[in-house]
Amino acid sequence: MSEKFVKHTPYVPYDPDAVVYVQSEGHLITPPSKGGVHPFEYTGWQEETMSWHETCYIHGGLNPTTTYRIKGPDALKFLKDTCVNSFENFPVGKGKHAIMCNEEGLDVQDGLLLRLGEDEFITYWMWPYIEFALKKGDYNCAGGNLTGTVFLYQLGGPHSLEIVEAATGEDCHDIKFVHFRDSSIDGRKVSICRIGMAGSLAYEVHGRIEDAISVYNALLKAGEPFGIRKIGRHAYRNTHTENGFPQLTIHFWFSEVDGFGEFLSKQDIFGAGNIKFTGSVGPDIKMHYRNPVELGWAAMIKFDHDFVGQKALEKEVANHRRQMVTLVWNVDDIMDVYRSQYGPNPYAPMNGPEEYSYCIGSSELHADKVLKDGKFIGISSGRMFSPYYREMISLCSIDAPYSKLGTEVTVLWGDPGTRQKEIKAIVSRFPYMNENRNENVDVNTIPRLGAKK
Repeated sequence: MSEKFVKHTPYVPYDPDAVVYVQSEGHLITPPSKGGVHPFEYTGWQEETMSWHETCYIHGGLNPTTTYRIKGPDALKFLKDTCVNSFENFPVGKGKHAIMCNEEGLDVQDGLLLRLGEDEFITYWMWPYIEFALKKGDYNCAGGNLTGTVFLYQLGGPHSLEIVEAATGEDCHDIKFVHFRDSSIDGRKVSICRIGMAGSLAYEVHGRIEDAISVYNALLKAGEPFGIRKIGRHAYRNTHTENGFPQLTIHFWFSEVDGFGEFLSKQDIFGAGNIKFTGSVGPDIKMHYRNPVELGWAAMIKFDHDFVGQKALEKEVANHRRQMVTLVWNVDDIMDVYRSQYGPNPYAPMNGPEEYSYCIGSSELHADKVLKDGKFIGISSGRMFSPYYREMISLCSIDAPYSKLGTEVTVLWGDPGTRQKEIKAIVSRFPYMNENRNENVDVNTIPRLGAKK
């Protein structure tokens, strides 16, 4: 493949050894003029998936990340009105996973929120809904869409801090979990945030798009002694299931808000309508909506302020119907699915390690019904084979009475109206990756590289 025919992403250097491409993650809600294609894999998804356990990955496939800045006297008030999170302890230099819901308490959009100043905030992956909500209200603050003008790189794994320090020439041990501060790499101004999607120690590097390739190359060079690995979109998407961080478009879908659809129709947005809903849950879009409690985010909901969806979530928190667990699938039943492909009337194939490998020609959100003694008790999504754990796992929003560890359930495999296979699964820990997690890592045990002389 050549850039002469297909536009390569401007956020990641062109690698002639990587010849299989897919649209950058940001293509789902940004026009193609700001995106381009990104390697699906660099050295193979299994090797790349091991990186956040053993060494460190660098990932640029989220670009162009939807980035939206809010500034003005009412900026904090607006965020309080629209987010379920508390803002009582939110100083400048701190971030949070912000969640926005509709009146029914269903997740509309969520993402990273950083406080830049007393009345200035920047968000990642909270657009387009955050712009819709701001324009719908009456607030003395202004919003600005920075998508396509900035970059975001992710580094995750046990050596991520050492690589960040080698690239910046600074001691970055002082950056606490979900905090950030300014720095520089290769003479370019950047911001370093301690956060990541793979569960392991991880950092994000933010900066201006004109500095993107220089910063990426500097990070890659700094990481060479530590075994840094470039990861493509394939491996990256598996971080969310293994880490136990449900992700929009992988584990659930946007919920409805009056007027939001009309707002979207007026935006220059590409690709969101191409996703296909597969699996035994069926194509009913409402079956793919989730609330923050069943996504495992109940601890982030604080009723110290009034916000959209508050009444619905008060009821849900007081008597939660479902909660998030990990399912470990039965190997023999999985092999029956593969074995059936060599005979008449096969079960739906398991094309690869998961259902978002574009084997059906587009993005896919696959969700399966979970049963207990024939009763529908939950929804499984994000199925993946984990090379590290050597198991097939998925995330499951399950009825609370069946959430006890060790409970045996059944995953119904196959679209409605087709031959379906009941696959046994065991309710297991959530998150599944529970060792050396980012929020618990004591960075003082990691050598300090110190500032360059």
